[in-house]
Amino acid sequence: QVQLVESGGGLVQAGGSLRLSCAASGRTFSRYAMGWFRQAPGKEREFVAGISWSGGSTYYADSMKGRFTISRDNARNTVSLQMNSLKPEDTAVYYCAADRSVRMSSQPDYWGQGTQVTVSS
Repeated sequence: QVQLVESGGGLVQAGGSLRLSCAASGRTFSRYAMGWFRQAPGKEREFVAGISWSGGSTYYADSMKGRFTISRDNARNTVSLQMNSLKPEDTAVYYCAADRSVRMSSQPDYWGQGTQVTVSS
């Protein structure tokens, strides 16, 4: 069982930055691929970024490449998402996710409760 708690959301102006963090419980954190998804009002949840067990492999949705960076610290059971050059269309609830697979799938095993990110124009 893994419990995920996100933090770091908030209101930021377009062009600004935010850093989201996700704290995970459980002693097997390092065995999960981790990732971030988001859901904007009226839209389906979408993949944002993922990172492998060791952190050696990262991957992003095309619209986030070059602006977002995912990282993890297995010693502290945390995963982070650094978001730069934010746009109003990045406004959404951001969810942390854990997947037993080597790579984050579209149906992770665990979800956090979400944190709101609002980007004003």
